Amino acid sequence: MRLSLAGVSVRLGSTPIVADCDLTVDDGERVGLVGPNGSGKTSLLRTIYRALDPVAGSVELGGDDVRGLSQREVARRAALVAQESTPDFDFTVEELVAMGRGPWLRAFESTTGRDNTRIISALERVRLADHRTRRLSTLSGGERQRALVARSLAQESPLLLLDEPTNHLDVYAALELLELVRDLNRATLCVLHDLNLAATYCDRLYVLHEGRIVADGPPAEVLNPELVLKVFGVTCTHLTHPATGGLLLAFSPQRVAPLPARAEGVKNR
Repeated sequence: MRLSLAGVSVRLGSTPIVADCDLTVDDGERVGLVGPNGSGKTSLLRTIYRALDPVAGSVELGGDDVRGLSQREVARRAALVAQESTPDFDFTVEELVAMGRGPWLRAFESTTGRDNTRIISALERVRLADHRTRRLSTLSGGERQRALVARSLAQESPLLLLDEPTNHLDVYAALELLELVRDLNRATLCVLHDLNLAATYCDRLYVLHEGRIVADGPPAEVLNPELVLKVFGVTCTHLTHPATGGLLLAFSPQRVAPLPARAEGVKNR
């Protein structure tokens, strides 16, 4: 399932949010969308699943403009994992995951044996089968995010959309979640604010700055010190991760004051 955005512009009321954005995700490709807070990442993502209509440009899923597709058909092609939050209703884990079958069911139709097989398989894939009867309010943030990923698996959509899925998660839960997403081998568009996570888990990155895409390509090329300084306002040094051999970014404020000189005879503590 190929995702293609061409010349997309979005306004909220009279306020321009994003302008003239081009973006693609091909089958099996993991693409990251990064940028400072308020740059328009979530708004751009929302145009894909029709929560927002662009004022210009087009969004295509599998070669079809989403504006010509029903919401059910969009959901069959793209599944969303939103930011971690407290659920409005205290469903069980299994009830939440079963909602992923909704796009494939007729109105008021109950799940069948095939649907239930998909639900159990999704729970097992994210290692939550033993938690199927637990209420969402009893789960940790990482477990709730894995439950949302399971819902997307049950949905069987070839494109996965993630909106800052590691938000509010601790380091272990964030890495566990992104390892899981990487192992799914699905076309993925992921909004991230952590540049090191983006560099580690994405094949390509798009950088959004003041509503415009200012760079795209492999992480090591895109996240160069000049661009990071311009867009994020921090200095950046490229290092090699000692365990993985991948790109590791070290950040410091744009202007770092020199360390004060030590008085004679005073030792560091």
